[in-house]
Amino acid sequence: MKEMLTFSAELTADASERTISGKIVPFNGEVGNTSAGAVVFERGAINIADSSKVKLLLEHDPKQPIGRAQFFNETEDGIFASFKISQSSRGSDALIEASEELRTGLSVGVMVNAAKPKNGVLYVSSADLLEVSLVQAAAFKSAAVTDIAASEDEVAEPTQPTESETVVEETTAVEATPTVEAAAVEAARPAVTAMAYTKPRSPITTGGSYLEHTIKAKLGNEDSRQYVLAADDSFTTNPAFSPVSYVRDVATNTTANRPVIEACGGSRPLSTYGMTVSIPKITANSTAATVAEGGDPTGTTAITSSYVNATVIKKMGFQRYSVELLDRSDPSFYEIMLANLRDAYAQATDAYVIAQITAGGTQATATAADSAGLISFVSTESPAVYNATKRTATAFVSGTSIWSTLLGATDTTGRPIYNAQPTTMNAGGTANPTSIRGNVLGLDYYVDPNMVSTSIDESAFIIEPRSIEIFESPALTLATNVPTTGEIEISLYGYIAAQAVFAGGLRRFNLT
Repeated sequence: MKEMLTFSAELTADASERTISGKIVPFNGEVGNTSAGAVVFERGAINIADSSKVKLLLEHDPKQPIGRAQFFNETEDGIFASFKISQSSRGSDALIEASEELRTGLSVGVMVNAAKPKNGVLYVSSADLLEVSLVQAAAFKSAAVTDIAASEDEVAEPTQPTESETVVEETTAVEATPTVEAAAVEAARPAVTAMAYTKPRSPITTGGSYLEHTIKAKLGNEDSRQYVLAADDSFTTNPAFSPVSYVRDVATNTTANRPVIEACGGSRPLSTYGMTVSIPKITANSTAATVAEGGDPTGTTAITSSYVNATVIKKMGFQRYSVELLDRSDPSFYEIMLANLRDAYAQATDAYVIAQITAGGTQATATAADSAGLISFVSTESPAVYNATKRTATAFVSGTSIWSTLLGATDTTGRPIYNAQPTTMNAGGTANPTSIRGNVLGLDYYVDPNMVSTSIDESAFIIEPRSIEIFESPALTLATNVPTTGEIEISLYGYIAAQAVFAGGLRRFNLT
């Protein structure tokens, strides 16, 4: 179990040079009461890799830097430091608050490398300094602000109070073992607020980071559980961005595009229960006839109907990876993994709808797979759609081979028909090598890499969208442990049901 330790020290400030100084860590066995219990720093325990890069923050909030370290001095009593305060309004407010004893503590944030418990006290023997913060109160009595330096013309009042927040890092629980694993320790006494609550400061800013902390929460990480509880699941108010780019170039041939489903008008929400969707369909329309005054209308035909059933199926993909990959991978791994799973799901559902059109559509009149044949396909099957459904076709969808034929189509003078600027002779539509959308003889054109890639039967469809019903659930994710290996499995799955309801509105290319 990992837990946060908090402690701090007192400070001083100088009003003429915009500096804040004080003891940041006491030695000589002084005990600090932290969120994890009593803690003592042994002399020489704090490692400072580069003092010039250590920032002074406000209440351990990385979004509120107010200064930078000038020097550190380690003595037998502890570590003393001085910080140059920025000219920002936040820095000026911090100087005023320190001089008026509103914020009187200097608090360190460290990563513990080694520590031992003894008589209920955790003795830290090695830790790396991450940052120092100006805080409201000191947990170590001897660790406080000792000097404040601000310019004489600084008289502005603080612009806005800042609540103390403690970033919780993971650390091993204190047990009767000789060594404690590395843990994050931030030196700030927890603020007691009985009348208000604010959400924890969360690292969840993308779908991948949300998935990462969902997994860690299920593995028992309390910090990640709090982050997930506080996350805005829709990400509408928490837009996906990262101040530091961790994206790595990854070669992939997957795509989340679903051209056939898009050409069919997209999917409708699937009910939350049942494995069959019953779609009512009128099988015989009513007829109207001339009836004499007072005559019998029974000679006309009444409406008849039935149900067309669509079976709900599940599409699912998974990724298994080691705990080491979970702990040590670049953060971009989660984004790439989730994107790849989503791409696979999109391709599987699109291929499923293609299969439904193939099974439930009408085979077109046979024609060649050349320019004249494709013109014949559109000019023959579009009226057939209207005749069968009383609605006009809107989409022409094909695989890459038919796309190639359209790109190479020329008129009698050798000029390209579908990928040139329209003229009086070249106005058949648009199909470009740089675009997977276009127009062919008045129909919206879609190129679908999930269809067959050669010019054979079913390599192109003409679609009237209401001739097929598609129902789909949201895509969900699951995380599970593999007990024998300690591996983690992530599954992304969803439910979909598709069914052709008017075969005549779905025309399938038929090669001569």
